[in-house]
Amino acid sequence: MKQILFPTDFSEAANTAFIYALRFADSFKAELVILHVYDLPIVETPLVPETATEIFDVIEMNQFESFRDELPKLHMLAEHQNLGHVKMRNILLYGDLVYNINKVCNDENIDLVVMGTKGASGIKETFIGSVAGAVVVNVKVPVLAIPAEAEYHPVKSIAFTTQYQDKDNDALKSAMAIADKFGARIQCLYIKNADDPKDIEERINEWKVYYRGSNIDFFNIEDDHIEQAILDFIENQHTGLLVMRAHKRGFFEGLFHRSLTKKMTYHSKVPLLVFHEE
Repeated sequence: MKQILFPTDFSEAANTAFIYALRFADSFKAELVILHVYDLPIVETPLVPETATEIFDVIEMNQFESFRDELPKLHMLAEHQNLGHVKMRNILLYGDLVYNINKVCNDENIDLVVMGTKGASGIKETFIGSVAGAVVVNVKVPVLAIPAEAEYHPVKSIAFTTQYQDKDNDALKSAMAIADKFGARIQCLYIKNADDPKDIEERINEWKVYYRGSNIDFFNIEDDHIEQAILDFIENQHTGLLVMRAHKRGFFEGLFHRSLTKKMTYHSKVPLLVFHEE
């Protein structure tokens, strides 16, 4: 891991995520790229080209000055955490957030995106936290979503939701690399249900044999309420980081599909790291 992207709107939720971004960058000796994306206001009254250009130029200059004024606050926060030595650089872009995150990820060979999110329930879920949910679903590099109420603590346990499929192994090995950096233990979590494939017990035993000697525990829980079972598990086990793969829909892949992963972005009280299928 060499490049970590931190999109920010300079809110309190973003500043909470900044601490995690710094810690990950420090642990992996990675560079932290700070990204702020702004959009232009919608103007209902038709403008002549000259007036429109002047207005947009003023807005662009104001965004630049605001960005310039906010950056020292982030550097002060890094110093306060004794992480002022972390290498950082800044990018200011105009347009759609998800599009620009994907563009920066491609242009800068980003390995991880770290951003803040706000929890919500009911109809508010459409608005609050929807940006982080959209990033989790549509950005192809791993995304680490940090709840606004999260307070940084050293990660000592990592829950990894799995269906014991072969394609889960790459994400698990990435989680193991993070666990090694933080001295954490992996908790492989599977929620049993009526649609279990016939060979699930065989898969579980194969994984236990393959990962014998690794710093991994296996938990297989029977519960019809998938989301709540995961939330209860991470609370009861005092989990410091939840790792999921955003599966594409398939016959036996309903457990951890993209919509559930997006829901967990809003509802998890611990950081959520999401990997995508290739």
